[in-house]
Amino acid sequence: MSTVALLADAVTAASPLADAAGHAASPLADAAHGAASPADFMAARQQMAFTLGFHIVLASIGIGLPAITLLAEWRALRTGDPVYAELARRWMKAAGVLFAVGAVSGTVLSFEMGTLWPGFMDKYGQVFGAAFALEGIAFFIEAIFMGIYLYGWDRLSPRVHFLTGIPVVIAGLLSASFVLTVNSWMNQPRGFKLVDGEVTDVNPLAAMFNPATPVQAVHLILASLMVCGFIVASVYAVALLRDHRAGRVDRYHRLGFAIPFSLGAVCAPLQVVVGDWAIRFVADNQPAKFAAMEGVEHTEAGVPFRFAVFEIPNALSMMLKFDAHATLRGMDSIPADVRPPAEVVKTSFEIMIALGMALLALAAWWALSWWLRRRAAGRTGDLDGRRELPWKPWFLRAATLTGVAAAIAMEAGWTTTEVGRQPWIVYGVMRTEEAVNPSPGLRWGLYIVVGVYAVLAAATISVLRRMRRRPEPALPGGGTPAPPAAPEPPSTGGPASGSGGPDAVPGSDSDDADSDSDSDSRVGSHR
Repeated sequence: MSTVALLADAVTAASPLADAAGHAASPLADAAHGAASPADFMAARQQMAFTLGFHIVLASIGIGLPAITLLAEWRALRTGDPVYAELARRWMKAAGVLFAVGAVSGTVLSFEMGTLWPGFMDKYGQVFGAAFALEGIAFFIEAIFMGIYLYGWDRLSPRVHFLTGIPVVIAGLLSASFVLTVNSWMNQPRGFKLVDGEVTDVNPLAAMFNPATPVQAVHLILASLMVCGFIVASVYAVALLRDHRAGRVDRYHRLGFAIPFSLGAVCAPLQVVVGDWAIRFVADNQPAKFAAMEGVEHTEAGVPFRFAVFEIPNALSMMLKFDAHATLRGMDSIPADVRPPAEVVKTSFEIMIALGMALLALAAWWALSWWLRRRAAGRTGDLDGRRELPWKPWFLRAATLTGVAAAIAMEAGWTTTEVGRQPWIVYGVMRTEEAVNPSPGLRWGLYIVVGVYAVLAAATISVLRRMRRRPEPALPGGGTPAPPAAPEPPSTGGPASGSGGPDAVPGSDSDDADSDSDSDSRVGSHR
């Protein structure tokens, strides 16, 4: 099932107006004059799921790609290596294109908040509106400095040009964090009081810094860096497989893979720790969502851990409470009209976990292979057998799938978060059907958005494909730098000069350059 289909099925299953489980619609929604029809309500949710699913991948690349671009440029400035410079220039051009597309899809989401969910915006917009305003400021800062960075490549000094990229990274992180505070507020509403149904005593800071903000912000940023790193690396993994079949070593492709994959590999184990934090938070604050995620049907002591067809007795109680006989709440303790669709939530959660563990395993191999490679350096004969460990064809084949896997894992995580909160749009305060636009014909908006986004996606892919041709490498400030000096051959008594000193980056070892001794002359003309 595709990601979009999963999201669409999720919101359809979550609809209180169309739930096959027979969940009753809100009496307030039923009594409201001109309430949305079940078909329109379903279409509004499907449209929001589709546009969010499209935008979240672009937003992730917008967070991560400037970061790996600056890393490559920093290496170019430090080493004078033209390959780093070429990678930085190419990646930031791609970031510029995707930033523009993300601005379009993000603007659509902003309008959808008002057109599809006016009840939500009208009543609670004053509570979280400050976060959207700050996000707009961060967005403009990011756009301004991205323009300066792109335009100033051949016009600013190398150091100044590098510094202009730092605000792009910081503003991107802030922009995502401000938007995330709104979603975390929807899960843990704070910063207001309800008096006779009216919102009073609004405190925007308390709303932004609600209890869910820290864990959701860290979880999102790490996930975004993983998605971006693995997507970029997967492109170069395909090129590396072609190189392998052709019997050549291309340092440009190896560095293009090593930098983003290393970013994803570093984030993967950190995400496991943060994910554990997130699950414990959900268990304490949203018991219905937790019960749906873990498939806990009945309140009982010594709850087993169930994953797909596997079951470990008492393990879930032990992992959550550090007590094998601890009692955990099940779905039977949740009133029927406020239960989320458990099968959708559990399936999406298991998809996220399975893909996350697969990515973690590949990250572990990447780290182990480089450790073995460096450990063998300086031992006569050992390095020859281990120098290609990080570039084994089986690993590269798996790496070609990491980008898609990371994106699907993120989509599944968002499905778990959003569908697990149902039937609430604001947890415990406002039901989703109370917020939807009562105007008829919402499904036509869904059809139009799908058509427009199909054209947008096709145009984006076309532009990125046209950018595949290598540009002439140049450091900021103009000019083509000289290639780095050839390394000294390794001595028998110590580490080889190319096996990794304090500035070593996986993929940049001198033995790769030995197989590509004319690399600098081919840069800009290869393919």
